[in-house]
Amino acid sequence: MSSKNSFPLSCLPYSVGHNGEGVSLLLNMGENRILLDCGVSELDFLELAPVDLAFCSHAHRDHCGGLLAFHQAFPQTPIYTSEVTAKLIDLNWSSEEKTQASLCYEIVDWRSPITVGKNLQLQLFPAGHLPGAAAILLTYHTAKRDYKVMYTGDFSVSNFQLVEGLSIENLRGIAPDVLIVEGSYGTVRHPHRRQQEKQLMERIEKALIAGENVLLPVPPVGLGQEILKLLRSHHQFTGRDLDIWVDGKVSLACDIYLELLSQFPLSVQNFAKHQSLFWDDRVCPRMSKFKSLEDLPQGKLPCILLIDYDSEILSYLSPELGDWLILLPEAPQEYHPSTTAWDSLKNLASVTIETYLLAEHSDGRNTTQLIHNLRPQHIIFVHGSANYLVELATLAELCNRYQVHSPSNGSLVELPIGDRFIQPKTPTPTHYEGELSETGSYITIILPDSINNDPRWNKFADTGIIEAKWQGQELILRGIPQRELLNSQSQSKVALDLDCCRSCRYYHHQRCWNQASPLCGFKVIPEGYCPVFEPLTKDG
Repeated sequence: MSSKNSFPLSCLPYSVGHNGEGVSLLLNMGENRILLDCGVSELDFLELAPVDLAFCSHAHRDHCGGLLAFHQAFPQTPIYTSEVTAKLIDLNWSSEEKTQASLCYEIVDWRSPITVGKNLQLQLFPAGHLPGAAAILLTYHTAKRDYKVMYTGDFSVSNFQLVEGLSIENLRGIAPDVLIVEGSYGTVRHPHRRQQEKQLMERIEKALIAGENVLLPVPPVGLGQEILKLLRSHHQFTGRDLDIWVDGKVSLACDIYLELLSQFPLSVQNFAKHQSLFWDDRVCPRMSKFKSLEDLPQGKLPCILLIDYDSEILSYLSPELGDWLILLPEAPQEYHPSTTAWDSLKNLASVTIETYLLAEHSDGRNTTQLIHNLRPQHIIFVHGSANYLVELATLAELCNRYQVHSPSNGSLVELPIGDRFIQPKTPTPTHYEGELSETGSYITIILPDSINNDPRWNKFADTGIIEAKWQGQELILRGIPQRELLNSQSQSKVALDLDCCRSCRYYHHQRCWNQASPLCGFKVIPEGYCPVFEPLTKDG
C-alpha cells in the first residue's frame, strides 16, 4: 500500500456535464477553494460557501453560463481566463442580463505562471477546441513538495481552421498529481480532421449542384466560424459564384473574431491579409450578414445560410426559394430542433435533414494519448454522457496504471497522493458476451437481456433494423434510427431494373466503389449512371 500524504486535495463536482448539462467543479487544494468553470445557471450560489477564485476555460455556455449569477453572488471573487475568452463570453447573455451585472476578468497570458493565492500558482495553456480555450495547471507549494492539478476544460489535439490543437509536446514533463479531463466522445475514434472537413464540403457541394439551399444551425461561437473559413478557403468553393449569409449571434461572433486576429494562428492572419476572413461582397464566394428573407432572392440561388442553433428554423424556410438541405452537427449530445419544430419539418416535402461530423473535442484515442503523456496519479473524467465516461474509465490501459474516477453530481472525490500507485476499484464493465449461430442463409446473434438496461438501447433498437460493417477484424453493429430510415425512403425511389447507381454492383453506402469509374470513392445519387455500370447480377 502506498503511503498517503496528509495534504488536503479533493474535488466536488456540482455538475459533471452528463447528457448536455453544464460543467462546474469545486477543487479544494490546501486551504484554497477553486471553482473550475461555471456552466450551471441553476446552482443556488447564495447557499454555497465562498470560493477564493474562479476559472473559466472557454466561452461555450455549458462552461460559462452560470458565471453572471456567480458574479452577482460573489462580486469580489476574481475570475481568471484568457483574453479571447473574455471577449467572446458576453455572447452568452442577453442585453437585459448584461445590464444587470457586468463581468470583469483577470486576464492571464499563455504559459505565464502567476501567483493567485496562498502558496498557489496557476498557468494557462491553449487547449484547442475554440479560440481562447484554455487548460489550467494549478500548483500548490509546500516545504516538502509541490502538488499539481491540471484541468483540460474542453480540448482537441487536432488543428482546426481557426485554432491550433492542444500541444501535447508542450505539456510533457508536467506530471500532474491529478488530471481532470473531458471525455465527450468516450472511446469513439474519428477520421482525421481534414477528412471530416472534406466530407462536409462534398455534401454541401452536392446539395448546391442539385439546386438545394443549405441551412446550417450552429452554436454562436466556434463551429459556425470554422465552417465559414472552410467555405472561404476550400478548393471546391474558392472563386465560386455563391452567396453565403450569416445571421444572429453567429455573425456577432465573427465580428469579435476580426477584432482578435492578432490572437489567431499565423496562417489565419496571413489569409486575412489577402482577403477578408468573413465579410466580403467582391471576392467569391460572397459572404454577408443576413437581414431578412427578402435579401436572399436578390442574391445568387441556391445559397448557404448559417443561423443560431436555437433559432426558429421554420421562419427561414421560404418555399419560394426552392428546396432546402438542413445540416445538423453530429455532437456527443446531439442537437435537435424542438419536438414541435421537428414534426413540422418532417412534413415539409421541400426539406431534407441530415447530420455531419466536424468534431470539436478529442476522440478516445487522443484522450488516452494525452493521459499517457502526462502520467497523473489520479484521473477524473467529466463532460460527456455517463456511458461514454464509464467506457473510458473501464479501459484496462487506464485502470492498470492510474486511479480513475468518473463521479456523479455532488459526489466528493478524495484525492490522496501516494508515493506508489494504489490499485483502484474497477468500474462496472460495459462489454457483453453473446452467441451466434448460422441457420441456412441467416445468422442469428444472441445477446444477454441486461444490455437493454443501458439508456442507449432505446435509440439503438428504435426501428429494429441494424447495419453491420467490418472494421478491420471486428464486425460493428449500428442501429438505424427512424430519421435516417425516413430519409432514405423519402429520397428518389429507383426501381432495381433500371441501369443506375442504385442497381449497380459497386454502389454501397451512397458511394461508388468501381475502380474503373471516375467517381470511385465519391458519394453519388442513386439515380446516377456512368459508362462502367455493372448490374447487381451477372445476367443483368
